[in-house]
Amino acid sequence: MKSIALLIVLTILHISAHAQEAGIVTYERSQSWVKIYSRMTFLSQEEKDRMKMTWGSREDWKVKMKLYFSPAQSLYTYESEQAQSDDGRYSWRNDEYVIQRNFDKEKKIEIMEMLGKTYVIDDSLRTPRWKVTNKIKEVAGHICMSAETMDSVKNQKVTAWFAQDIPVQAGPEQYFGLPGLILELDINDGDALITATKVEFKPIDKEIPKPKAKGKKITEKEYNKLIADHIADSIKAQRNPYWAIRY
Repeated sequence: MKSIALLIVLTILHISAHAQEAGIVTYERSQSWVKIYSRMTFLSQEEKDRMKMTWGSREDWKVKMKLYFSPAQSLYTYESEQAQSDDGRYSWRNDEYVIQRNFDKEKKIEIMEMLGKTYVIDDSLRTPRWKVTNKIKEVAGHICMSAETMDSVKNQKVTAWFAQDIPVQAGPEQYFGLPGLILELDINDGDALITATKVEFKPIDKEIPKPKAKGKKITEKEYNKLIADHIADSIKAQRNPYWAIRY
């Protein structure tokens, strides 16, 4: 009887442990246009100060995102196709943006609407080069450690906060590959901040959306060149490149 009881307990613990490795994270993504414009080298300090005074507390743009995760796969996209302002007065259609990863097969599909087109990046997974630090903080009820990397194409510093008690390598946006689920991303010291507001543990096989990979297919190398050329051309023409691409 004792051996049967022990077997039942071990089975329950095994099921519980695996349940903690799959679920859905809701994130709030905020973006500060004042901070982004402050990095534009073609603007004078007077223009930057005037922009800050004009926009004031209305400078942040916020949207809800969702990440479906398990040890084998993940999918990150908007919570809803429609977005609206905080006061509910304005609404708009979100651009297509889907990041799908298959960790077992080391493959990814990214669907991005940008530069007037929809692109489908179908390529192998390439893990960012992370440097784990000794910093710790709480995000969405989980103790997280930080790690840093650089986006060499957009020249952005990226800080991730990952939860080691959720042992999956998934994360929001184009970032993954840490020994725990990424619950917060800080791009360029607060220019953009993607923070988990809720973590739900549940099987995702029947809930994960099936994206329609319609668009111009390109490789990651082609995507990086497209972004780098657009940023260089925009800065040369004294335009903000991030009106047409994701920051």
